[in-house]
Amino acid sequence: MVIKVAASGPGPERLWRDALAAGRLTLPFCADCGRAHFFPRVLCPQCGSGDIALRDASGRGTVHSTTVLRRRKEEGGDLNIALVDFAEGGRMMTRVDGIPPTDVRIGQPVVARIVTEDGAPVVVFTPAEAP
Repeated sequence: MVIKVAASGPGPERLWRDALAAGRLTLPFCADCGRAHFFPRVLCPQCGSGDIALRDASGRGTVHSTTVLRRRKEEGGDLNIALVDFAEGGRMMTRVDGIPPTDVRIGQPVVARIVTEDGAPVVVFTPAEAP
Protein backbone atom coordinates (compact mmCIF):
# COMPACT_ATOMS: atom_id res chain seq x y z
CA MET A 1 0.00 0.00 0.00
CA VAL A 2 1.22 3.52 -0.78
CA ILE A 3 0.31 6.63 1.21
CA LYS A 4 1.13 9.88 -0.62
CA VAL A 5 2.48 12.71 1.55
CA ALA A 6 0.56 15.81 0.46
CA ALA A 7 1.62 19.42 1.03
CA SER A 8 -1.71 20.07 2.70
CA GLY A 9 -2.85 17.54 5.26
CA PRO A 10 -1.14 15.47 7.91
CA GLY A 11 2.64 15.48 7.84
CA PRO A 12 4.76 12.44 7.06
CA GLU A 13 5.46 11.58 10.69
CA ARG A 14 1.74 11.64 11.54
CA LEU A 15 0.96 9.41 8.54
CA TRP A 16 3.76 7.02 9.59
CA ARG A 17 2.48 6.85 13.19
CA ASP A 18 -1.11 6.31 12.00
CA ALA A 19 0.02 3.40 9.80
CA LEU A 20 1.98 1.98 12.74
CA ALA A 21 -1.11 2.24 14.97
CA ALA A 22 -2.99 0.26 12.28
CA GLY A 23 -0.32 -2.47 12.50
CA ARG A 24 1.56 -1.52 9.31
CA LEU A 25 5.26 -0.74 9.12
CA THR A 26 5.91 1.78 6.36
CA LEU A 27 8.96 3.67 5.12
CA PRO A 28 9.11 6.99 3.28
CA PHE A 29 10.30 6.67 -0.34
CA CYS A 30 11.25 9.50 -2.67
CA ALA A 31 9.46 9.37 -6.03
CA ASP A 32 12.31 11.29 -7.72
CA CYS A 33 15.42 9.36 -6.62
CA GLY A 34 13.62 6.15 -5.58
CA ARG A 35 15.42 5.85 -2.25
CA ALA A 36 13.94 5.08 1.16
CA HIS A 37 14.80 7.05 4.26
CA PHE A 38 13.95 7.13 7.92
CA PHE A 39 12.72 9.15 9.86
CA PRO A 40 9.68 10.48 7.99
CA ARG A 41 10.22 14.03 6.73
CA VAL A 42 8.81 16.37 4.09
CA LEU A 43 11.97 16.48 1.93
CA CYS A 44 14.13 13.61 0.73
CA PRO A 45 17.48 13.75 2.57
CA GLN A 46 19.28 12.37 -0.52
CA CYS A 47 17.99 14.64 -3.30
CA GLY A 48 15.82 17.30 -1.62
CA SER A 49 12.61 16.36 -3.45
CA GLY A 50 9.27 16.87 -1.75
CA ASP A 51 7.62 14.02 -3.68
CA ILE A 52 7.45 11.51 -0.81
CA ALA A 53 5.17 8.51 -0.29
CA LEU A 54 5.01 5.94 2.49
CA ARG A 55 5.21 2.32 1.31
CA ASP A 56 4.82 -0.91 3.24
CA ALA A 57 8.20 -2.19 4.42
CA SER A 58 9.37 -5.79 4.60
CA GLY A 59 10.50 -5.39 8.20
CA ARG A 60 13.82 -7.06 7.42
CA GLY A 61 16.99 -5.35 8.56
CA THR A 62 20.58 -5.65 9.68
CA VAL A 63 22.14 -4.40 12.91
CA HIS A 64 24.42 -1.50 12.00
CA SER A 65 25.53 -0.63 15.53
CA THR A 66 24.70 -1.80 19.03
CA THR A 67 25.38 -0.95 22.65
CA VAL A 68 24.13 -2.05 26.06
CA LEU A 69 22.60 0.41 28.49
CA ARG A 70 23.41 -0.90 31.95
CA ARG A 71 20.51 -0.56 34.39
CA ARG A 72 19.75 -1.97 37.81
CA LYS A 73 17.44 -4.98 37.94
CA GLU A 74 14.74 -2.95 39.68
CA GLU A 75 14.87 -0.53 36.71
CA GLY A 76 14.32 -3.35 34.20
CA GLY A 77 17.86 -4.64 33.82
CA ASP A 78 20.21 -4.15 30.89
CA LEU A 79 18.75 -2.78 27.66
CA ASN A 80 20.01 -3.11 24.10
CA ILE A 81 20.09 0.03 21.94
CA ALA A 82 20.73 -0.56 18.26
CA LEU A 83 20.83 1.17 14.91
CA VAL A 84 19.15 -1.06 12.34
CA ASP A 85 19.42 -0.63 8.57
CA PHE A 86 16.18 -1.54 6.80
CA ALA A 87 16.52 -3.81 3.77
CA GLU A 88 14.81 -1.10 1.69
CA GLY A 89 17.08 1.67 2.99
CA GLY A 90 16.96 3.99 5.95
CA ARG A 91 18.23 3.46 9.49
CA MET A 92 16.27 3.40 12.75
CA MET A 93 17.34 3.66 16.39
CA THR A 94 15.55 0.87 18.22
CA ARG A 95 16.29 -2.23 20.24
CA VAL A 96 16.63 -5.94 19.57
CA ASP A 97 14.43 -8.12 21.78
CA GLY A 98 14.35 -11.88 22.22
CA ILE A 99 18.02 -12.36 23.15
CA PRO A 100 20.22 -11.01 25.94
CA PRO A 101 21.31 -7.41 25.20
CA THR A 102 24.97 -8.46 25.16
CA ASP A 103 24.31 -11.07 22.41
CA VAL A 104 23.23 -8.55 19.75
CA ARG A 105 25.92 -8.32 17.06
CA ILE A 106 26.78 -5.91 14.26
CA GLY A 107 25.72 -7.45 10.94
CA GLN A 108 23.05 -9.62 12.58
CA PRO A 109 19.88 -10.04 10.49
CA VAL A 110 16.74 -8.94 12.32
CA VAL A 111 12.99 -8.65 11.72
CA ALA A 112 10.71 -5.82 12.87
CA ARG A 113 7.75 -6.21 15.18
CA ILE A 114 5.25 -3.60 16.27
CA VAL A 115 4.61 -3.66 20.00
CA THR A 116 2.62 -1.40 22.28
CA GLU A 117 4.42 0.42 25.07
CA ASP A 118 2.81 3.03 27.29
CA GLY A 119 -0.26 2.90 25.05
CA ALA A 120 1.63 3.70 21.82
CA PRO A 121 2.93 1.46 19.02
CA VAL A 122 6.72 1.20 18.70
CA VAL A 123 9.00 -0.74 16.37
CA VAL A 124 11.42 -3.25 17.89
CA PHE A 125 13.40 -6.01 16.22
CA THR A 126 14.05 -9.67 16.95
CA PRO A 127 16.76 -11.92 15.52
CA ALA A 128 15.83 -13.30 12.10
CA GLU A 129 15.37 -17.02 11.76
CA ALA A 130 18.35 -18.80 10.28
CA PRO A 131 17.73 -19.64 6.60
